[in-house]
Amino acid sequence: MMNLLRKLKGAGKLVNIFLLIVATFVYAMFQGGFVSWFLFYSFIPFGLYSFVLSIYPLRDFQLERHVIRREYVAGERFEATIVIKRKIPFPLMYLIVEELLPPQIKKVEQSNQSKVIIFPWFKREMRYEYVFDSIPRGEHLLEGVRIKTGDLFGLIEKETIVPVRDQFLVYPQYVDMIYRQLESRFEQGTTSSNVRMPRDTAIAIGVREYTPGDRFSWIDWKASARRNDIMTKEFEQQQSHDVVLFMDRTKSPHFEQIVTFTASLTKAILRKGAQLSFISIGNEQTIFPLKNGESHQQVIYHHLAKVKDNSSISFSQIVEAQIKKIYQPVTFMLVTSELNQDTVSIVGRFSMRNADLQLFVVKEKGTQLSKEEVSVLGAVKKHNVIVKVVYEGQFEDVFYEVRKS
Repeated sequence: MMNLLRKLKGAGKLVNIFLLIVATFVYAMFQGGFVSWFLFYSFIPFGLYSFVLSIYPLRDFQLERHVIRREYVAGERFEATIVIKRKIPFPLMYLIVEELLPPQIKKVEQSNQSKVIIFPWFKREMRYEYVFDSIPRGEHLLEGVRIKTGDLFGLIEKETIVPVRDQFLVYPQYVDMIYRQLESRFEQGTTSSNVRMPRDTAIAIGVREYTPGDRFSWIDWKASARRNDIMTKEFEQQQSHDVVLFMDRTKSPHFEQIVTFTASLTKAILRKGAQLSFISIGNEQTIFPLKNGESHQQVIYHHLAKVKDNSSISFSQIVEAQIKKIYQPVTFMLVTSELNQDTVSIVGRFSMRNADLQLFVVKEKGTQLSKEEVSVLGAVKKHNVIVKVVYEGQFEDVFYEVRKS
């Protein structure tokens, strides 16, 4: 039906051109004189051009898109080049070229760089580049390019979409943080402490920057002299500990900060040598078993690149259902952006199991807790767990600032 209407519209425009030519001819015949005949003969080239343009096939255009790479990190610069080729050098007064962007990119586009007007005339090959200063996280698919042209008076307009498919993945941002195992429950005392995992100090596997708590005997003096900074030896882990990490995927305005913090936390835990199980449940259920190493991190990051806040089930229900399946001693970590009665319910479940729990509440920079959230935070403190409200821009210090709440 749409094709029929389009054809009828095109035929109507051709009829209009023919009628205009006839009208100028009739005017010249009846009026006579130089001006009327000059008007008639002047309009004929434009009329003929519009007629030929109406039958000029836009399928003659061949488009290619060139992107620098297929994988990015959120916030990086994205560049693309569109190359337009055609076989017939028909003179075109203008050509509007528009990249058909997916919604998640379109809504963050700061300027309409993906749409440009070109004046090709007889050129057989044209190209243009567009740049996004900051590409958002996600799996993005560029499906095609819209091209549009017409005559000088707008009597004829032609438009088509050329399919040019390119897919690329944008991983979440992450912040380098140093993970420190924390113990949240003690028979005496009221503060948490940093618990170091045992190391085999006979096998040094590298060096790193000095952190508070490192032994004096671990300092590598040669490396410190070379780098003009205090460096300590990194030793092979004799044993590790297991972490089960839950990420809240209910709808939230802070979801991008949740993803960034989760990515940072995942990298820090795995880099420390611990085993990590990652549980992410939304419209689909994704559970990564306890593993460690770079390959495990890459699999989780691939998931975090595409994850969305589309869970229709409350976070407390998801956590409650999953912890019933876990029997071995592990450290549970929950990453959320909400402090509500569901949070109290979650913490209560872990208290009943006497489980080691660390709760991270992620907020945008400058966000203030509401009175209700402050009240919930007070209720959570009574359950003797580590809880930390983490603000954007302060992720790297989270394991030095965590206190038992």
